[in-house]
Amino acid sequence: MFMTVEAESYPEIKDYTKAVDEPEWFTALRIKALKAIPQLKLPSFEKIKYQRWPIQLKRPLKQQFSKPELLAELSFERAQHLIVQLGQQLVSAEGISELEEKGVIVCDWQTALRRHSDLVKKYFMKRAVKLDEDLLTAQHVAYLTSGLFIYVPKNTVLTEPLTTYFVQDATEKFDYVHHVTIIAQEGSELSYLENLTTIGQEKTTANIIVEVIAEDNSHVKFASVDRLGSNTTTYLNRRGHLGKNAKIDWSMGMMNDGNIVGDFDSDLTGDGAHSEVKIVAISTGKQVQGIDTRVTNIGRHTIGHILQHGVILSRSTLTFNGIGHILKGAKGADAQQESRVLMLSTKAKGDANPILLIDDNYVTAGHAASVGRVNQEQLYYLMSRGLPKKIAERLVIRGFLGPVLAEIPSQLIRKQLMVTIERKLVDGQKDE
Repeated sequence: MFMTVEAESYPEIKDYTKAVDEPEWFTALRIKALKAIPQLKLPSFEKIKYQRWPIQLKRPLKQQFSKPELLAELSFERAQHLIVQLGQQLVSAEGISELEEKGVIVCDWQTALRRHSDLVKKYFMKRAVKLDEDLLTAQHVAYLTSGLFIYVPKNTVLTEPLTTYFVQDATEKFDYVHHVTIIAQEGSELSYLENLTTIGQEKTTANIIVEVIAEDNSHVKFASVDRLGSNTTTYLNRRGHLGKNAKIDWSMGMMNDGNIVGDFDSDLTGDGAHSEVKIVAISTGKQVQGIDTRVTNIGRHTIGHILQHGVILSRSTLTFNGIGHILKGAKGADAQQESRVLMLSTKAKGDANPILLIDDNYVTAGHAASVGRVNQEQLYYLMSRGLPKKIAERLVIRGFLGPVLAEIPSQLIRKQLMVTIERKLVDGQKDE
């Protein structure tokens, strides 16, 4: 790799990019991001106050070499196509050669930069998320160290899901800066199951961005179970860019233990584009979760639906923002949303904010929002049948989250979410 004269002025970047053999164009992009940072501000989200959190990336850009034996305490679901990453390193890639025969590209971030540089350069932070969008996106580019690149060619249909496990190594004080790019070319179909988790208890910051580019007539099913650690402060940005008649189904389980800002957007740019967003979240302890979910109807006859249910225990906080924005020219658009929060503690704080922005006529839009406590009649009925109060509460919560879980298309994700929900509820009740 040829090192630019400008890179010589940034020893930290120079040493890292030389060590990983990074292409010159991406090194230049890092420097561009660094220069933009002083002029940029933190993103603002309605009723989510996170600005004083340790959410900015301040640790130097370095390689982290994680010990594979750290994974011994974790178990992974069997899958035909399986990727496992620990920290900055790829641990295993099973069944990927079968996909390569179809022209599908699935590779870790550094491999993508070396082998598929032109493709990465074409799509990275160009459509879904922009480098200079805000302070956190610029920091993301400047300090990016791990990720995954997925490219599905035109009219290619993947019948088996691609399953990933991304394990943050918090046994050392390294920031976790991770990027996933998914490109579904015209007429293609893909199911993607993502698992985020943490090993270790060091106080760290995670900055994670996922870009899904769904070209005309493509269909992407994105499902995730997020279980980042209690000492990890996270900015999680998942963004979809949809072409004509494209569809993205988002199913996300926010089961993290630390403070997190979730920034989830779908831009329906092409006529007939369709996005379904389903989120379940549980907050426990003193945790704060702020989830900002937006669907922007840009093309004509586009459909954007948001369904999010959350449960809060102990002294935790959960905020749902649901934003449906129909831009001028998006005639025939449909924007619907439902956000509901169930409180199990008098010390918990919950908020559900419906926001509809309508800039054109001949459209359909609606919203529902609620924040409330456990139905005491339901609780009394279950306890009258001999169930202890804590078990009765968990059954009521399952019923509350059931409508969202039932809408999640992946049976595997539903199973994983139920197991994780039970763990979170048991741990949360211990703090009561």
